[in-house]
Amino acid sequence: MKFIDEAIIQVHAGKGGNGSASFRREKYIPKGGPDGGDGGRGGSIWARADRNVNTLIDYRYARIHRAKNGEPGRGSDCNGKSADDIELRVPVGTLIKDKETGATLADLTHHDERVLLARGGQGGLGNLHFKSSTNRTPRQFTPGEEGESKELQLELKVLADIGLLGYPNAGKSTFIRSVSAARPKVADYPFTTLHPNLGVVRVDDNKSFVIADIPGLIEGAAEGAGLGHQFLRHLTRTRLILHLIDCAPLDESINIIEQAHALVTELKKYDETLYQKPRWILLNKIDLLDEATQQQVVSTIKEQFNELPVFSISALTGEGTKAVTYAVMNYLDTLSPIEQEPGEIDSTHLDNTAHEE
Repeated sequence: MKFIDEAIIQVHAGKGGNGSASFRREKYIPKGGPDGGDGGRGGSIWARADRNVNTLIDYRYARIHRAKNGEPGRGSDCNGKSADDIELRVPVGTLIKDKETGATLADLTHHDERVLLARGGQGGLGNLHFKSSTNRTPRQFTPGEEGESKELQLELKVLADIGLLGYPNAGKSTFIRSVSAARPKVADYPFTTLHPNLGVVRVDDNKSFVIADIPGLIEGAAEGAGLGHQFLRHLTRTRLILHLIDCAPLDESINIIEQAHALVTELKKYDETLYQKPRWILLNKIDLLDEATQQQVVSTIKEQFNELPVFSISALTGEGTKAVTYAVMNYLDTLSPIEQEPGEIDSTHLDNTAHEE
Protein backbone atom coordinates (compact mmCIF):
# COMPACT_ATOMS: atom_id res chain seq x y z
CA MET A 1 0.00 0.00 0.00
CA LYS A 2 1.22 3.48 -0.83
CA PHE A 3 2.40 5.38 2.24
CA ILE A 4 -0.01 8.29 2.70
CA ASP A 5 1.35 10.90 5.08
CA GLU A 6 -0.60 14.05 4.15
CA ALA A 7 -4.29 14.87 3.76
CA ILE A 8 -6.51 17.93 3.70
CA ILE A 9 -10.00 17.58 5.16
CA GLN A 10 -12.98 19.74 6.05
CA VAL A 11 -14.79 19.36 9.36
CA HIS A 12 -18.23 20.82 9.97
CA ALA A 13 -19.72 20.58 13.46
CA GLY A 14 -23.49 20.42 13.84
CA LYS A 15 -25.76 23.39 14.47
CA GLY A 16 -27.60 23.58 17.77
CA GLY A 17 -31.35 23.05 17.68
CA ASN A 18 -33.65 26.06 18.05
CA GLY A 19 -35.49 26.70 21.29
CA SER A 20 -39.28 26.37 21.32
CA ALA A 21 -41.94 29.01 22.01
CA SER A 22 -44.82 26.92 23.30
CA PHE A 23 -47.59 27.22 25.88
CA ARG A 24 -49.27 24.58 27.97
CA ARG A 25 -52.69 23.77 26.54
CA GLU A 26 -54.78 21.42 28.64
CA LYS A 27 -58.45 21.15 29.48
CA TYR A 28 -59.41 23.00 32.65
CA ILE A 29 -56.02 24.75 32.74
CA PRO A 30 -56.73 28.01 30.90
CA LYS A 31 -53.44 29.68 31.83
CA GLY A 32 -50.88 26.91 31.69
CA GLY A 33 -47.97 29.24 30.97
CA PRO A 34 -44.88 28.74 28.79
CA ASP A 35 -43.46 25.23 28.37
CA GLY A 36 -41.09 25.52 25.40
CA GLY A 37 -38.01 23.29 25.69
CA ASP A 38 -34.39 23.96 24.73
CA GLY A 39 -32.77 22.81 21.50
CA GLY A 40 -30.24 20.00 21.49
CA ARG A 41 -26.49 20.51 21.10
CA GLY A 42 -24.96 20.00 17.67
CA GLY A 43 -22.46 17.20 17.19
CA SER A 44 -18.76 18.00 17.70
CA ILE A 45 -15.84 16.50 15.77
CA TRP A 46 -12.87 14.97 17.59
CA ALA A 47 -9.62 13.33 16.50
CA ARG A 48 -8.09 10.44 18.42
CA ALA A 49 -4.63 8.93 17.98
CA ASP A 50 -4.83 5.19 17.35
CA ARG A 51 -1.76 2.97 17.17
CA ASN A 52 -3.73 0.50 15.01
CA VAL A 53 -3.98 3.06 12.19
CA ASN A 54 -0.84 3.38 10.07
CA THR A 55 -1.61 5.92 7.32
CA LEU A 56 -3.88 8.84 6.47
CA ILE A 57 -5.20 7.11 3.36
CA ASP A 58 -8.81 7.15 4.62
CA TYR A 59 -8.73 10.95 4.73
CA ARG A 60 -7.21 11.26 1.27
CA TYR A 61 -10.52 10.08 -0.20
CA ALA A 62 -13.05 10.99 2.54
CA ARG A 63 -12.36 14.71 2.77
CA ILE A 64 -15.58 16.13 4.25
CA HIS A 65 -16.74 15.15 7.74
CA ARG A 66 -20.02 16.65 8.90
CA ALA A 67 -21.72 16.12 12.26
CA LYS A 68 -25.50 16.18 12.60
CA ASN A 69 -27.52 19.13 13.93
CA GLY A 70 -29.23 19.08 17.30
CA GLU A 71 -32.99 18.63 17.32
CA PRO A 72 -35.24 21.63 18.12
CA GLY A 73 -37.02 21.95 21.45
CA ARG A 74 -40.69 21.05 21.79
CA GLY A 75 -43.66 21.86 23.94
CA SER A 76 -44.40 20.25 27.29
CA ASP A 77 -40.90 21.26 28.43
CA CYS A 78 -39.27 18.72 26.06
CA ASN A 79 -35.67 19.46 25.15
CA GLY A 80 -34.37 18.48 21.72
CA LYS A 81 -31.99 15.54 21.41
CA SER A 82 -28.29 16.38 21.15
CA ALA A 83 -26.47 15.01 18.11
CA ASP A 84 -23.76 12.38 18.44
CA ASP A 85 -20.14 13.46 18.18
CA ILE A 86 -17.90 12.20 15.36
CA GLU A 87 -14.47 10.78 16.19
CA LEU A 88 -11.77 10.60 13.51
CA ARG A 89 -9.12 7.94 14.11
CA VAL A 90 -5.64 9.02 13.00
CA PRO A 91 -2.18 7.43 13.34
CA VAL A 92 -0.03 8.22 16.35
CA GLY A 93 2.32 11.02 15.27
CA THR A 94 -0.28 13.05 13.35
CA LEU A 95 0.15 16.82 13.30
CA ILE A 96 -3.08 18.78 12.77
CA LYS A 97 -2.95 22.33 11.40
CA ASP A 98 -5.52 24.92 10.42
CA LYS A 99 -5.19 25.15 6.64
CA GLU A 100 -6.15 28.83 6.51
CA THR A 101 -3.99 30.25 9.31
CA GLY A 102 -1.26 27.62 9.50
CA ALA A 103 -1.79 27.39 13.27
CA THR A 104 -0.95 24.05 14.89
CA LEU A 105 -4.05 22.68 16.59
CA ALA A 106 -2.64 19.43 17.94
CA ASP A 107 0.33 17.09 17.83
CA LEU A 108 -0.95 13.62 18.70
CA THR A 109 2.08 11.66 19.87
CA HIS A 110 0.47 9.13 22.23
CA HIS A 111 -2.10 6.37 21.79
CA ASP A 112 -5.63 7.46 22.74
CA GLU A 113 -4.69 11.15 22.87
CA ARG A 114 -7.77 13.14 21.83
CA VAL A 115 -8.35 16.64 20.47
CA LEU A 116 -11.50 18.64 19.77
CA LEU A 117 -11.36 19.87 16.19
CA ALA A 118 -14.74 21.58 15.77
CA ARG A 119 -17.21 22.32 18.54
CA GLY A 120 -20.91 21.76 17.96
CA GLY A 121 -23.28 24.68 18.44
CA GLN A 122 -25.19 25.09 21.70
CA GLY A 123 -28.93 24.56 21.55
CA GLY A 124 -31.23 27.57 21.74
CA LEU A 125 -33.33 28.44 24.81
CA GLY A 126 -37.06 27.83 24.93
CA ASN A 127 -39.53 30.47 26.09
CA LEU A 128 -39.66 28.80 29.50
CA HIS A 129 -36.39 30.61 30.34
CA PHE A 130 -37.93 34.03 29.71
CA LYS A 131 -40.82 33.70 32.15
CA SER A 132 -40.91 36.35 34.89
CA SER A 133 -43.35 38.11 37.17
CA THR A 134 -43.83 40.83 34.59
CA ASN A 135 -43.73 38.63 31.51
CA ARG A 136 -46.18 35.78 32.08
CA THR A 137 -46.53 34.84 28.40
CA PRO A 138 -43.07 35.17 26.88
CA ARG A 139 -42.86 34.49 23.19
CA GLN A 140 -39.09 34.88 23.03
CA PHE A 141 -36.80 31.98 22.22
CA THR A 142 -33.26 31.80 20.89
CA PRO A 143 -32.02 29.97 17.81
CA GLY A 144 -29.30 27.36 18.08
CA GLU A 145 -25.68 28.35 17.56
CA GLU A 146 -23.87 27.47 14.36
CA GLY A 147 -21.27 24.74 14.64
CA GLU A 148 -17.63 25.43 13.82
CA SER A 149 -16.28 24.70 10.35
CA LYS A 150 -12.59 24.34 9.51
CA GLU A 151 -10.31 23.17 6.76
CA LEU A 152 -7.49 21.15 8.29
CA GLN A 153 -4.18 19.79 7.12
CA LEU A 154 -3.20 16.40 8.53
CA GLU A 155 0.49 15.55 8.44
CA LEU A 156 1.94 12.28 9.66
CA LYS A 157 5.43 12.27 11.15
CA VAL A 158 6.64 8.79 11.99
CA LEU A 159 7.80 8.28 15.55
CA ALA A 160 11.34 6.94 15.67
CA ASP A 161 14.36 7.34 17.93
CA ILE A 162 16.90 7.21 15.10
CA GLY A 163 16.69 8.54 11.55
CA LEU A 164 18.80 7.46 8.56
CA LEU A 165 20.01 10.15 6.18
CA GLY A 166 21.96 9.67 3.01
CA TYR A 167 22.11 9.79 -0.76
CA PRO A 168 20.23 7.21 -2.85
CA ASN A 169 22.05 3.85 -2.81
CA ALA A 170 24.09 4.81 0.26
CA GLY A 171 22.86 1.59 1.88
CA LYS A 172 20.20 2.89 4.28
CA SER A 173 17.68 0.16 3.48
CA THR A 174 20.38 -2.52 3.66
CA PHE A 175 21.44 -1.17 7.04
CA ILE A 176 17.92 -1.26 8.48
CA ARG A 177 17.51 -4.83 7.15
CA SER A 178 20.78 -5.77 8.81
CA VAL A 179 19.99 -4.46 12.30
CA SER A 180 16.19 -4.99 12.49
CA ALA A 181 13.40 -7.23 11.26
CA ALA A 182 12.21 -4.61 8.75
CA ARG A 183 12.43 -5.73 5.13
CA PRO A 184 12.40 -2.67 2.85
CA LYS A 185 13.03 -3.13 -0.85
CA VAL A 186 16.72 -3.18 -1.80
CA ALA A 187 17.95 -2.82 -5.39
CA ASP A 188 20.96 -1.49 -7.30
CA TYR A 189 19.29 1.63 -8.68
CA PRO A 190 18.65 5.07 -7.15
CA PHE A 191 15.45 5.86 -5.25
CA THR A 192 14.62 2.23 -4.54
CA THR A 193 13.03 3.46 -1.30
CA LEU A 194 9.91 5.46 -2.15
CA HIS A 195 8.33 5.74 1.29
CA PRO A 196 9.53 5.68 4.92
CA ASN A 197 10.24 2.36 6.62
CA LEU A 198 10.38 1.69 10.35
CA GLY A 199 12.37 -1.03 12.08
CA VAL A 200 12.75 -2.05 15.72
CA VAL A 201 16.36 -2.71 16.73
CA ARG A 202 16.53 -5.04 19.72
CA VAL A 203 19.86 -4.73 21.53
CA ASP A 204 19.00 -7.22 24.26
CA ASP A 205 15.88 -8.66 25.90
CA ASN A 206 14.95 -5.42 27.64
CA LYS A 207 16.36 -2.71 25.37
CA SER A 208 15.34 -1.63 21.89
CA PHE A 209 14.88 1.47 19.77
CA VAL A 210 13.02 2.41 16.60
CA ILE A 211 14.89 3.42 13.45
CA ALA A 212 13.41 5.19 10.40
CA ASP A 213 14.63 4.88 6.82
CA ILE A 214 13.48 7.62 4.44
CA PRO A 215 13.97 7.98 0.66
CA GLY A 216 17.38 9.30 -0.33
CA LEU A 217 18.03 13.02 -0.49
CA ILE A 218 20.12 14.62 -3.25
CA GLU A 219 21.63 18.02 -3.90
CA GLY A 220 18.95 20.41 -5.14
CA ALA A 221 16.15 18.77 -3.14
CA ALA A 222 15.12 22.23 -1.91
CA GLU A 223 14.26 23.05 -5.53
CA GLY A 224 12.36 19.77 -5.94
CA ALA A 225 15.13 17.57 -7.34
CA GLY A 226 14.65 13.86 -6.76
CA LEU A 227 11.85 13.31 -4.27
CA GLY A 228 12.45 16.73 -2.75
CA HIS A 229 12.05 17.40 0.96
CA GLN A 230 8.68 15.74 1.34
CA PHE A 231 9.94 12.95 3.66
CA LEU A 232 12.39 14.93 5.80
CA ARG A 233 9.55 15.72 8.21
CA HIS A 234 9.89 12.14 9.46
CA LEU A 235 13.31 12.95 10.91
CA THR A 236 12.10 15.91 12.99
CA ARG A 237 10.97 13.71 15.89
CA THR A 238 14.12 11.58 15.97
CA ARG A 239 16.70 12.05 18.70
CA LEU A 240 19.74 11.13 16.62
CA ILE A 241 20.50 11.12 12.88
CA LEU A 242 22.80 8.53 11.32
CA HIS A 243 24.33 9.98 8.16
CA LEU A 244 25.33 7.10 5.85
CA ILE A 245 28.09 7.77 3.34
CA ASP A 246 28.90 5.39 0.49
CA CYS A 247 32.68 5.23 0.71
CA ALA A 248 32.96 3.06 -2.44
CA PRO A 249 30.70 4.68 -5.06
CA LEU A 250 30.50 3.01 -8.48
CA ASP A 251 31.30 6.33 -10.16
CA GLU A 252 34.92 7.00 -9.23
CA SER A 253 34.54 10.68 -10.16
CA ILE A 254 32.23 11.27 -7.20
CA ASN A 255 33.83 13.18 -4.34
CA ILE A 256 32.22 11.71 -1.21
CA ILE A 257 33.36 14.66 0.94
CA GLU A 258 31.65 17.24 -1.30
CA GLN A 259 28.61 15.00 -1.52
CA ALA A 260 28.37 14.72 2.26
CA HIS A 261 28.65 18.49 2.73
CA ALA A 262 26.04 19.07 0.03
CA LEU A 263 23.61 16.79 1.84
CA VAL A 264 24.12 18.62 5.11
CA THR A 265 23.49 21.91 3.29
CA GLU A 266 20.15 20.57 2.02
CA LEU A 267 19.29 19.57 5.58
CA LYS A 268 20.02 23.09 6.79
CA LYS A 269 17.90 24.61 4.02
CA TYR A 270 14.95 22.51 5.09
CA ASP A 271 15.01 23.10 8.85
CA GLU A 272 17.66 24.68 11.07
CA THR A 273 16.36 22.69 14.07
CA LEU A 274 16.80 19.44 12.17
CA TYR A 275 20.29 20.53 11.12
CA GLN A 276 21.20 21.09 14.79
CA LYS A 277 20.17 17.56 15.84
CA PRO A 278 22.96 15.21 16.97
CA ARG A 279 24.40 13.46 13.92
CA TRP A 280 26.80 10.53 13.53
CA ILE A 281 28.67 9.48 10.38
CA LEU A 282 28.46 5.88 9.16
CA LEU A 283 30.97 4.99 6.44
CA ASN A 284 29.25 2.17 4.59
CA LYS A 285 30.52 -0.45 2.12
CA ILE A 286 34.00 -0.71 3.66
CA ASP A 287 34.02 -4.37 2.54
CA LEU A 288 34.68 -3.06 -0.99
CA LEU A 289 37.91 -1.30 0.05
CA ASP A 290 41.31 -2.68 0.93
CA GLU A 291 42.67 -1.94 4.39
CA ALA A 292 44.94 0.93 3.29
CA THR A 293 42.13 2.69 1.41
CA GLN A 294 39.81 2.18 4.38
CA GLN A 295 42.25 3.93 6.72
CA GLN A 296 42.71 6.78 4.27
CA VAL A 297 38.97 7.34 3.82
CA VAL A 298 38.27 7.17 7.56
CA SER A 299 41.08 9.60 8.26
CA THR A 300 39.79 12.07 5.66
CA ILE A 301 36.20 11.90 6.94
CA LYS A 302 37.29 12.40 10.56
CA GLU A 303 39.34 15.40 9.48
CA GLN A 304 36.35 16.94 7.66
CA PHE A 305 33.83 16.11 10.41
CA ASN A 306 36.11 16.21 13.42
CA GLU A 307 33.28 17.07 15.83
CA LEU A 308 31.13 14.07 14.82
CA PRO A 309 31.52 10.40 15.79
CA VAL A 310 32.52 8.26 12.80
CA PHE A 311 31.84 4.51 12.40
CA SER A 312 33.03 2.17 9.65
CA ILE A 313 30.47 -0.46 8.68
CA SER A 314 29.36 -2.83 5.98
CA ALA A 315 25.57 -3.04 6.02
CA LEU A 316 25.70 -5.95 3.58
CA THR A 317 28.00 -8.20 5.63
CA GLY A 318 27.02 -6.81 9.04
CA GLU A 319 30.58 -5.73 9.87
CA GLY A 320 30.54 -2.95 12.48
CA THR A 321 26.73 -2.74 12.65
CA LYS A 322 26.45 -4.33 16.10
CA ALA A 323 28.92 -1.81 17.53
CA VAL A 324 26.78 1.00 16.11
CA THR A 325 23.57 -0.35 17.65
CA TYR A 326 25.18 -0.69 21.08
CA ALA A 327 26.62 2.82 20.84
CA VAL A 328 23.22 4.19 19.84
CA MET A 329 21.50 2.39 22.72
CA ASN A 330 24.05 3.74 25.21
CA TYR A 331 23.53 7.24 23.80
CA LEU A 332 19.73 7.01 24.09
CA ASP A 333 20.08 5.78 27.69
CA THR A 334 21.84 9.01 28.57
CA LEU A 335 18.95 11.13 27.33
CA SER A 336 16.08 11.96 29.64
CA PRO A 337 12.83 10.40 28.42
CA ILE A 338 10.03 12.73 27.39
CA GLU A 339 7.02 11.88 29.50
CA GLN A 340 3.56 13.00 28.54
CA GLU A 341 0.27 11.44 29.56
CA PRO A 342 -2.37 11.06 26.86
CA GLY A 343 -5.44 13.18 27.41
CA GLU A 344 -7.88 15.51 25.75
CA ILE A 345 -7.01 18.78 24.05
CA ASP A 346 -9.50 21.47 23.18
CA SER A 347 -8.04 23.01 20.03
CA THR A 348 -10.87 25.53 19.85
CA HIS A 349 -9.44 27.38 22.87
CA LEU A 350 -5.83 27.54 21.71
CA ASP A 351 -4.25 30.92 21.16
CA ASN A 352 -3.58 30.52 17.44
CA THR A 353 -1.20 33.46 17.31
CA ALA A 354 1.18 31.57 19.57
CA HIS A 355 1.36 28.62 17.19
CA GLU A 356 1.75 30.33 13.87
CA GLU A 357 4.84 29.30 11.97
